[in-house]
Amino acid sequence: MAEKLIVIGGTAAGLSAASRARKEKPDMEIQVFEKSGFVSYGACGLPYFVGGLIHDINDLVAINAESLKNMRNISAWIHHEVLLIDPEKKEVSVKNLDTDQVSIHSYDKLVIATGAVPVVPPIPGIHSDGVYYLRNMEDGIRLKAAAREHGRVCIIGGGAIGLEAAEELRNAGLSVSVYEQFPRLLPFLDNAFSQALEDTLIKHGINVHTGTQIAEILSENGKASGIRTAFGEIEPSDIILVSAGVKPAGALAEQAGLALGLKGGIIVDDEMRTSHKDIWACGDCVQMKNRITGKPAYVPLGTTANKQGRIAGGNVAGGHDTFKGILGSMVTKVFELFIAATGLSKEQAAGEGYDAISVSITKADRASYYPGGRDNHICLIVDKKTGRLLGAQGIGSESIAGRINVLATAITCGMTVEEINELDLVYAPPAAPVYDPILIAANQAMKKITE
Repeated sequence: MAEKLIVIGGTAAGLSAASRARKEKPDMEIQVFEKSGFVSYGACGLPYFVGGLIHDINDLVAINAESLKNMRNISAWIHHEVLLIDPEKKEVSVKNLDTDQVSIHSYDKLVIATGAVPVVPPIPGIHSDGVYYLRNMEDGIRLKAAAREHGRVCIIGGGAIGLEAAEELRNAGLSVSVYEQFPRLLPFLDNAFSQALEDTLIKHGINVHTGTQIAEILSENGKASGIRTAFGEIEPSDIILVSAGVKPAGALAEQAGLALGLKGGIIVDDEMRTSHKDIWACGDCVQMKNRITGKPAYVPLGTTANKQGRIAGGNVAGGHDTFKGILGSMVTKVFELFIAATGLSKEQAAGEGYDAISVSITKADRASYYPGGRDNHICLIVDKKTGRLLGAQGIGSESIAGRINVLATAITCGMTVEEINELDLVYAPPAAPVYDPILIAANQAMKKITE
């Protein structure tokens, strides 16, 4: 009799797990339950759909439920929500959201890939009509429809998704204001980098309010009509977009008695197995491990979800692959400015007990005489005692992503700035300067260590 695998959640981690399990065990019976109307889609592309850069939301879908069945023999059920996990009976209760019918399904192995849910700030009026989030496809469809009908939007939260949405909504012709409770946008960034980001937004007509808490979402007849800040300032608005971060969707796991950790994320071992021997978990619903400190971390990213899903799926099928941790490597674009980071910030490194120093440099991304060049600004965070690279940040042209990827590799390999300074990097006038910004930054860090 074929072994039965049930996967709860049909996006990045869940579909990666199901697909890997199918590859490793062609005879396994695999069912995926997804409560939304879509599977296997690129949620990170939602801001670009909302703003009109991506015209058809189906372009974000990698593979639909019908194709999963026909091409991979995976049964994916959309609009099906798992209500209950019974680990002792090895059963899940599933509700068909179209018919309200509840059915019981048995499994031999279970993968939980429920993802994350938006953080809902405790702001009066937060549940009014006209308050939106941007987490799934349905969110994107609703927000785009609203943006077509209205002209003003207030965004609560200055994280990556909120800022990407700010750009796209501004490009679509809306008046946009961003409110961030911390003193600066993307507060893990170097101060100068964060200021450059704010300046870019302001240059393109976006109102930026940092160090500002929202005291109330105003409404008229149950419909959001604006915001009131803790300073008493009022801004009318047709749309309120909440982008205050996410947290693990761990309610099902908690009900099943699984061990939970940081922020309610499911605790897993290196093989993505939970505290129950026949249940694995992966993606934004799990507690992660920082690769530098070895401590629990929670940095939900699509890259991590896909990798963890692939590992969980392989191990469900009998493998023993391991996931060794994260650096939190990220990149985003706001208008012409690309922002990327990996590893620890200086503040985080100091908080972990490192004698952390930082150096910042500015260098053109190609030969100075070659047309079209732009400055790359790079900041390295280094352990002064050992010279080991702990973190890196950069802003500038599109090429900053590749340079931060190089530095993420260096952190993963435990390299010192002296070793980074000796890297044999490429050079050609249209692509890179003869002395790469990475090498200049490493050289400056070496000098600062010896001061």
